[in-house]
Amino acid sequence: MPVLSRTASFAAGARDTLPMIVGAAPFGLIFGALVASTPLALWHGQLMSLTVFAGSSQFIAAGLFATGVGYAVLWATTLIVNLRHMLYAANLLPHVKHLNLRWRSVLGFLLTDETFAVTSSYFHRHPDDPMGHWYFLGSALSMYLNWQLWTLAGLLFGAAFPRLQTLGLDFAMVATFIAIIVPQMARVPWAIATVVAGASAFLCRGLPYKLGLLVAVALGIVAGMLALHAKRRGGARPDSGSGGDNDRRNTAHEASGMRSQEASTGGAQ
Repeated sequence: MPVLSRTASFAAGARDTLPMIVGAAPFGLIFGALVASTPLALWHGQLMSLTVFAGSSQFIAAGLFATGVGYAVLWATTLIVNLRHMLYAANLLPHVKHLNLRWRSVLGFLLTDETFAVTSSYFHRHPDDPMGHWYFLGSALSMYLNWQLWTLAGLLFGAAFPRLQTLGLDFAMVATFIAIIVPQMARVPWAIATVVAGASAFLCRGLPYKLGLLVAVALGIVAGMLALHAKRRGGARPDSGSGGDNDRRNTAHEASGMRSQEASTGGAQ
């Protein structure tokens, strides 16, 4: 593959993220409308999108604030929900660890479920692309600007259309997560991990402070790792030679990606 320029890599990242942008747009619109129906000022909602940039956490924070909970509970709950981003970052770190702190800080702040799905897939296909971080930036920045735009639209029109939240627009985000997860289920360990995480998220949905998310992630990872271990043992051969080394490298890569994918599965709840 020829090395693209910075501009071309940036544009490719934004282009490949377009389907995710379309799916996230109604979610941003609904968030803005939600803030408009709470005691929060409209500028609070836009400031939250600018500085937090985490859709699920923003929804939870706005809802908790409206009920009058203390700040400690609010911060702890949103922290738990956002812990999945640590798995995303760990998966992508080998591809950006050569960058300086400023670059890594910007990319870390802009990292979302959608950007992770697009960027990790790209790095899987092009692990040695020297312009990969520009692709990452194009994907992440396009999602960021899209979120700001639709948050603003929701804030402005939410008061005029108070039933906006009941129109079922939030299904677009569910469809986006389905598009992220389903293609990965072609591999058996990923499929097992996804099913276990999804079932756990459903069964534990009543736990307070979204603790069911962490339970689902943990159980999904354990199930997936056990499946990978079984696959590795079943495929091992005493005389495999260098082929065995390649299998181990591929299995290690799958394990790293699967841990982050299961965080996304749990985050869709």
